[in-house]
Amino acid sequence: MTTTQHPISSSAAPASPASTSVFLKLLPITLAVFIGFLTIGMQLPVLPLHLHERLGMGTLVVGLVMGSQFAAALLSRAWAGNFADLRGAKHAVIVGLLFAAGSGLAYLASLAFGGTPAASTWILLLGRVLLALGESLIVTGALGWSIGLVGVQNAGKVMVWVGIAIFGAYALGAPAGVAVNARWGFRGVSAATILIPLLALLAVSRVQAIAPSATRRTPFYKVLGAVLWPGTGLALSSVGFGLIMAFIALLFAARNWGDSSLAFTIFGAAFIGARLFFGHLPDKIGGAKVALVSVAIETAGQLLIWGADTASLAYLGAALTGFGYSLAFPAFGVEAVRRAPPQTRSLAMGAYVAFLDMALGVTTPLAGALADARGIASVYLAGAIAVALSLGVAVTLLANAPTGTRHNRAGSPG
Repeated sequence: MTTTQHPISSSAAPASPASTSVFLKLLPITLAVFIGFLTIGMQLPVLPLHLHERLGMGTLVVGLVMGSQFAAALLSRAWAGNFADLRGAKHAVIVGLLFAAGSGLAYLASLAFGGTPAASTWILLLGRVLLALGESLIVTGALGWSIGLVGVQNAGKVMVWVGIAIFGAYALGAPAGVAVNARWGFRGVSAATILIPLLALLAVSRVQAIAPSATRRTPFYKVLGAVLWPGTGLALSSVGFGLIMAFIALLFAARNWGDSSLAFTIFGAAFIGARLFFGHLPDKIGGAKVALVSVAIETAGQLLIWGADTASLAYLGAALTGFGYSLAFPAFGVEAVRRAPPQTRSLAMGAYVAFLDMALGVTTPLAGALADARGIASVYLAGAIAVALSLGVAVTLLANAPTGTRHNRAGSPG
């Protein structure tokens, strides 16, 4: 068992800090996450097409390369969580940003092997793995760091703002990636992947660190059971998000609908809008109740994309998917925080996010194979089915709330 080294758990933060104070404490970390994730956002509409059109790879290989980031992140969550708990969450974020910059070096190296597409693809795969390690440290560290600064009773707000940073970066990064690629090609995107994470270091360099919360490594399985059901809900609801990230560019190309970057922007805008207006609800009324509604909306979005015969319907489907998934993440996340030991906060957050990685790492290549067999649109019918299954998880969580937990204070004991 780990022991608490520093009283930075729920008892250390004010019982109910003002929303403005919470926001100001979270702002630098949120900004760093936003800047760091711009590198991922820029790649979303560019890398699949680079693999497919420049290197001649099929949709199965595209799915494998895109999904490799999520698979590698899944395998690294336990390491990243223990790294943050033992070495400090701020240190985890800084190291993660350096890993993300390193992925850009691999992308640049892959261009030297353009004449041998298989070798170039393998080097791109290495870049995705480095990016995964960076993303794992950044997200795990940022969540643990933020909750340590503002208190576990504000866990929902932390997930809301970190999520806004991530998907805001996706929304703005996608058109930026298209513009950079049009002007300087994939070489320009690779250079941006190196430089942008280094800028994020400036945002967090002077932010107060929190002491490590553990004195020795905690086995992953000890927190995995605590977040099993919320994590399962996250995994199923994340399928729709993953399919948009990996395959919407190919769907637009197959249907001759033009530039797909607007779909990413609309997804991100709906995601952010939902969190700005409704992000307080998981802390206030309970995560399971919010999850019930949000995953139903996301399911409708996936069905719209599947049946879309115009770009406008696909845009609407992307908006509904983004709106629903926006609240699913903090809703299931609040339920996870309530069930996890406070001294293993970063590890618990890593375990929770690992379910997202597991979903995307497994379903993205499977969806690529399905697209080869049944057409690119078919992956969104499969996505709708997966997301709909998370409704049952939300019902289970609602029926099995932790004893004594108050819905208006996520994670605090009753």
